[in-house]
Amino acid sequence: MLFQVGGQGSRPTFFEMSAAQQLPASLRAALTYSFGVLALRRPMFHRVLDYEDEFFAFLMLILETHSLRTTDASFSESLYGLRRRAVKIKVKKDDARLMSGDGINHSGLEKRQKVLSVVFLVVLPYFKSKLHSIYNKEREARLQASLWGHDDERFDDIEYIGGEDSLASSGNLEAEASIRTRLTKRIQKIVGTCYPWIHASSEGVSFAYQLLYLLDATGFYSLGLHALGIQVCRATGQELMDTSSRISKIRSRERERLRGPPWLKAVQGALLSCMYTALDYAQTGLIAAVFFFKMMEWWYQSAEERMSAPTVYPPPPPPPPPKVAEEGIPLPPDRTICPLCSQKRANPSVVTVSGFVFCYACIFKYVSQYKRCPITLMPATGDHIRRLFHDV
Repeated sequence: MLFQVGGQGSRPTFFEMSAAQQLPASLRAALTYSFGVLALRRPMFHRVLDYEDEFFAFLMLILETHSLRTTDASFSESLYGLRRRAVKIKVKKDDARLMSGDGINHSGLEKRQKVLSVVFLVVLPYFKSKLHSIYNKEREARLQASLWGHDDERFDDIEYIGGEDSLASSGNLEAEASIRTRLTKRIQKIVGTCYPWIHASSEGVSFAYQLLYLLDATGFYSLGLHALGIQVCRATGQELMDTSSRISKIRSRERERLRGPPWLKAVQGALLSCMYTALDYAQTGLIAAVFFFKMMEWWYQSAEERMSAPTVYPPPPPPPPPKVAEEGIPLPPDRTICPLCSQKRANPSVVTVSGFVFCYACIFKYVSQYKRCPITLMPATGDHIRRLFHDV
């Protein structure tokens, strides 16, 4: 078999890894939708939506740090029963048969690997999201500039009152504002130029790693895991059973580290208990929110598709071209020539009853005199003449 499709072995399937990778995006969509609904009745939640990237990064920082500390896995990986293991490759001819995974030994994560995992899971996606938003703003600004031109602020009509001191202070403020504006625009231009290449390179490397993982050519699902020397494995039944005891041991050790008078220790212990309870409920609530959001999205999307899907009909055939009358003026071989004056058209105008184009002066004079199209001899008036602006 080229790739693993079943649920056997310690190596997760491609679909498990893909689902774990896509879970944070689904969680963010669920939270954004929930806060958007709440903001309709409680305007204070608009502040959360204004700082959506920062809020989600802070939330994921708490969840990822807690999950890596207690389960040696990210928040989404722990939900799928996966664990992160440090990879140590040892090549020995004598012990090659005894070592599982072609000389690859797995061990627990070090503190440095946990910290760097948080960086790859939270910090880098946050900066990528900010760069993406800056790129979108720069692209919209370029599109608006191409359509409407650059909108330069002018202060010629502003009257300054207060003498030379006020003029000097306002001039300094304008100079500082102009420097900041130029610096911001320069950064936005650099991001707008470099971000597509960075994004394309990142997506290409991710696709290459995922393809190699699918073909069982590598044990690393992403470049970040490869750089950290971490592989994701399935947790054994014993590890899943020991997770709760491990969490309780960690929390008991933290309570033992508390110092101070007995009443202060009691207060600190109560606060720690409340924090741990809040984390547990937050994880459970987030999981429920993701699944509820995906279910509602599927339900409403399928219902809307069934109810409002338009019936697609084939486009009607084009109308037949108008026939040239036998007594009418013949058409010139060159389409840019006016049939009336046999010269290149000036101020091209169309007769709507037939669709043929003439010079405006020629066709207006002819229609005013003969009340018909000169080629098809169909009845026409001056109201049937329309100016064409394709040459403007």
